[in-house]
Amino acid sequence: MEVTIGVQNHPRELVLEVEETADQVAAAVKSALSDGVLELTDSRGRRVVVPTATLAYVEVGPEEQRRVGFGSL
Repeated sequence: MEVTIGVQNHPRELVLEVEETADQVAAAVKSALSDGVLELTDSRGRRVVVPTATLAYVEVGPEEQRRVGFGSL
């Protein structure tokens, strides 16, 4: 699933591909708001740590895989 994180005063977004579900990511964001730091691990094993004071938004993409190609449904 794709997670996009907007950071205040930074022109680019952080885009991660994570293994967690949308509910797990939402729970991590809610927990981070009280802890002060959002920490996520992407599908390649890289850790991203963002102070919640600088969070502008967190966008969680759809859980289903994108379909590619031309086929009949």
